[in-house]
Amino acid sequence: MVAVEPVLAMTDAAPRGVLVWYWQAPVTALSSAAVGGGVSEPDWVFNIGVDSGYGRTDLAEHAREVATGLGLEGQGVALFTAANVDRPSRRAEDGVTVHATVGVSHPTWAAAGAPVPSDAGAKTGDPAQPGTDAPLPLIGGTARPGTINLVVQLPVALAGGGGVNAVITATEAKTQALVEAGVDGTGTATDAVVVVWPSAAAPERFAGPRSPWGERIARSVHAAVRAGLEE
Repeated sequence: MVAVEPVLAMTDAAPRGVLVWYWQAPVTALSSAAVGGGVSEPDWVFNIGVDSGYGRTDLAEHAREVATGLGLEGQGVALFTAANVDRPSRRAEDGVTVHATVGVSHPTWAAAGAPVPSDAGAKTGDPAQPGTDAPLPLIGGTARPGTINLVVQLPVALAGGGGVNAVITATEAKTQALVEAGVDGTGTATDAVVVVWPSAAAPERFAGPRSPWGERIARSVHAAVRAGLEE
């Protein structure tokens, strides 16, 4: 599979814009997305720009409105972010292509309340102190989006645990980039990742960080997130 570049589109259902990926040949995806998450064979992937005060909870319906507004049919995976979708960070290495939209207005530590290094958080102005249980601001009953969304495209398929390996590897690389940049957290409460591969390709068993494909995923995600933080 040759990686495709997302198209920036506008519709009344996504006035801040939406990045759209779609492929000519069938693809398989593994995603943590709230819409279309899990294992799927998507017709499209969306990264929808929303306002910082976004409060909708009918996310599948919102994604359907966007698809209708763009004249797209079928099923897909939809991500949502308050980061700018018109400037995704792109990095590629040896067939792996990563696009990232990076927003860290409300970073959080995965294990809230756990000890955190004293020098962590040097580049955040968030009033919550590292290692506390301070909640994220709530809008409409859900955490306000800050959101790092990752779309990872591979030229090979992943079998069984290899797909889970890839999601974990991408998440670890994202967190490494945040820690290196002094961000006060391991991510945000609304981060999501999509890993896409050609359905008909021969499957690879491994995508952990020390496997050939995992190393490429890790380096590409790390570089894309660091670039996004520096914009």
